Amino acid sequence: MRGTPHECPGLEPVIVEGSYDVTLAAEIEALSPRRVGFEAAHLTVARYNWIEATLRSRSATASLVPTEHLIERARVRKDDYEIATLREAARRLSTVAGEVPGEVRRGRTERAIAAAIDWRLREAGFERSAFDTIVASGPQAALPHARPTERTITEGDLVVLDFGGVYDSYCVDLTRTVVVGKADSRVREVYDAVREARNRAIGAVTPGRSRFDIDAAARDVLAARGLGEAFGHGTGHGLGIEVHEDPRITRRRRDIDADDEAVAPGMIFTIEPGAYLPGWGGVRIEDDVLVTDDGVEILTDATTDLTEV
Repeated sequence: MRGTPHECPGLEPVIVEGSYDVTLAAEIEALSPRRVGFEAAHLTVARYNWIEATLRSRSATASLVPTEHLIERARVRKDDYEIATLREAARRLSTVAGEVPGEVRRGRTERAIAAAIDWRLREAGFERSAFDTIVASGPQAALPHARPTERTITEGDLVVLDFGGVYDSYCVDLTRTVVVGKADSRVREVYDAVREARNRAIGAVTPGRSRFDIDAAARDVLAARGLGEAFGHGTGHGLGIEVHEDPRITRRRRDIDADDEAVAPGMIFTIEPGAYLPGWGGVRIEDDVLVTDDGVEILTDATTDLTEV
């Protein structure tokens, strides 16, 4: 059951008639603030110039001040309503994940499987897919962000299935990898390494733990298994009203990341290590987790055992 939406006491809706920017300029003029913050990463130069010129033409005294990450910082820790919504979304996504391996069949195309997954997401009550569903088979599975093609599934393929949904405006995300036919020793070796990396990273999630340390927990496992160079992306990303938001669970960039940022209760993010070997294929396993007061809760619940289809 969906939670009760937040109330916003004192909120006064403004009807936009015609242009949004014209209405915005009029509201700024009416309120007469000294400063108005705007999100620098999301306002184009053209719109900025128009709004500023319009305010000056109306003798408005407000100055436009660029800001960064004010909203994102407020969103990074979820409240009880958001946690309940994301927990329900993850439950529904887990149900879909249990059905998806049955869609992978020899002779079927990646695009057909992706379309079937999208249909299952709708049937599970999601408003839409959270992103373009990834179905990557055979050599395509070595591409972390591969797009489904007309390639047909064949015996021996590893198939990476990465999908998510938007439920009550909040995004969840999950990846599983299956093998077509009997898994050989190399498939099991790589799969077991990625699963261990996933388990170690989740085990490292606790309040006050550095996000870089969580990433290292996964990365060190793969490096010890000879797969360090095969893992090129971050271990996880935040979830919320966007499918990729803070916190970013990634390795430290020495020239950029000066602060050793820690995770905190209420943060929800993915854990998704992978190993990608050009010409051979790849494996990724992804789950959604919640940082609790004393540890971690795994929100998604689908088997991580290697599935042979």
